[in-house]
Amino acid sequence: MSISERKKELKRRRHRRHKYKIFKRKLATATVSERAVIAEKIRNMTPGCWKVLENLGLEQR
Repeated sequence: MSISERKKELKRRRHRRHKYKIFKRKLATATVSERAVIAEKIRNMTPGCWKVLENLGLEQR
């Protein structure tokens, strides 16, 4: 992997981490339907979504 690819991957990771923080804050006051929407967005965002959903306390579909 070249250094430019590594920088791109690090940028993607940082952006995902930032999005997780936003979702976590929104989950505090979210309704059931909003929680489902947030869970779907997390599923589409990363391949390791099951672990993230588990950590945030969201159930699988």
